[in-house]
Amino acid sequence: MITARLFSGRFIMLKNFYLSFALSLLGSAASAEINFDKPGSPGLGAELAVFDSPVRAALPQPEGGRPQAAPAEWTIMVFMNGKNDLEYFAVEDLNEMESVGSTARINIVVEAGRMDGYDNSDGNWKGTRRYFITRDTDTAHVSSAVVENLGKVDMGDYKNLAAFGRWAKEKYPAKKYMLIVWNHGSGWKKSVKSSAKGISYDAETGNHINTPQLGLALKEIGKVDVYGSDACLMQMAEVGYEIKDYADYIVGSEETEGSDGYPYDTFLAPLAARPEMTSVELARQAVDAYSAYYKQRGPATQSVIKASALPGLVARVNAWTGAVMAAGLKSAVHTARGDAMTYAMLANKDLYHFTTLVSYFTTNNAVKKATEALQTYIEGDLVVYNRYVRQEYPSGGWDYPADNGQNYANSHGLAVYVPGSQAVGEGYNELAWAAASNWDEFLAWQLQP
Repeated sequence: MITARLFSGRFIMLKNFYLSFALSLLGSAASAEINFDKPGSPGLGAELAVFDSPVRAALPQPEGGRPQAAPAEWTIMVFMNGKNDLEYFAVEDLNEMESVGSTARINIVVEAGRMDGYDNSDGNWKGTRRYFITRDTDTAHVSSAVVENLGKVDMGDYKNLAAFGRWAKEKYPAKKYMLIVWNHGSGWKKSVKSSAKGISYDAETGNHINTPQLGLALKEIGKVDVYGSDACLMQMAEVGYEIKDYADYIVGSEETEGSDGYPYDTFLAPLAARPEMTSVELARQAVDAYSAYYKQRGPATQSVIKASALPGLVARVNAWTGAVMAAGLKSAVHTARGDAMTYAMLANKDLYHFTTLVSYFTTNNAVKKATEALQTYIEGDLVVYNRYVRQEYPSGGWDYPADNGQNYANSHGLAVYVPGSQAVGEGYNELAWAAASNWDEFLAWQLQP
């Protein structure tokens, strides 16, 4: 794993095993961002100011580790698989959470795993623990109560994710729930390569949670108000469709994430200051905190999609692919596939931008109408909130050619799988997205000579 020094002097590693970008590429980088905040609405800075005021000091604090007698407003559940090269950042993020801590109105609970070989901070403990996060100012040690010490747990087994979620909802009831899965991510991908597995790769067991298993875990947990992948490359149609029935809003990144992942201090502080946040407000807050943190640290994407809009996406995608195949636009698809907004997994394309380019390369009226209908739906119904941080590299960066610095302006909030010369990936037809849509047929068609 190659590390890169951030402008703040901290280190991050990309949350994807084989990705790297050089220190020299960051030196002259310039950042910009897109923000769809409504004019006059309170922003992240305003909410943090409230949190840092005397109001925060007066917030009632629950007793360490004791489940709430009555439902809180929110329970934040974090499944933190640090059993890999991200172990250091797991401890760091636990300390970020402790800078906020649970209150009488919000519960922050974590299942955190560690293993030998990567980091010896915080007493170098190993195994898997469940924490009820309480506030402290010590950024070097985790002092929250260990509610349960589980010993060695396979955090790449979806059943253990499900068990954690069920436990957290039973022990720390709330009016609303957010579940975050913290680890490496690679979108829908199912592969024998450790660097290309779905999410929650456990280096101790060699196991991981693939996309259908993520859906099974959420089904067992029961519906949550917000689901977030604090992991790379997970904001894909294929992933979202698998969990659409078990979350109202889905937060994720089309691109890789830095190993710092979410800045849990600036993400959770506004919630502690205003625990009556709605589900969509908290989802947007996750995006805002992430975007603000990475503004000076490197390329970043983060968005919120509305899960209930995914069936409507399937209908419009089916109409679009049908029109494209009927018009015989293989050449246009191949050109668009090469030029569309691409991420670290090179077969991942921004859905909106890819369809824009296919439409651009044809005069076919049916295709243009289907494209307009699809894109209007993506912008107006599906993607609730989308932000990107632009970072242009004069000499290139990550896996991209030297003349193709990535500015992410064509990231519209949802990626989709569009492989090039290789065959459709193993396991793709097992996805709920493939069963519901005709995208798999479209992929097979566009790969034919």
